[in-house]
Amino acid sequence: MTTIRFDHVGVAVADLDRAIAFFTGLGLELEGRMSVEGEFLDTVIGIPDARTEIAMLRPPGGGTALELSTFERPDHQPDDPGAMATRTGLRNVCFEVEDLHATVGRLAGEGYGLVGGIGQHEDVWLMAYVRGPEGVIVSLAERIG
Repeated sequence: MTTIRFDHVGVAVADLDRAIAFFTGLGLELEGRMSVEGEFLDTVIGIPDARTEIAMLRPPGGGTALELSTFERPDHQPDDPGAMATRTGLRNVCFEVEDLHATVGRLAGEGYGLVGGIGQHEDVWLMAYVRGPEGVIVSLAERIG
């Protein structure tokens, strides 16, 4: 078996509008929103009588999508919003940005703080983890070399 392409990453949230605003603020573009329920969803996620609303976002020009979903049925189950990068499971999504310091400053003004600090890897990358909506760790990277 061969993987054809990496299509999307899914993140479940309680407040879909807030999450969309955060990620469109990073420059992703909203492709669309839709509700899904019925046999297909029940079969795929293994939860009978489920209903979800999803939003698909992509970087300008295409690429791997970010699927944000909120569950209307059953109620969503909160994760630990303070979980650190060492916790097992999907811990962060990473986006390359043009000006890391300006992006971090803007997000801080919106109430999204750094998990740690801004680090530099050799003369190639600046990187920071920001605690995004509902505790999702968003890794931001700027290529400097």
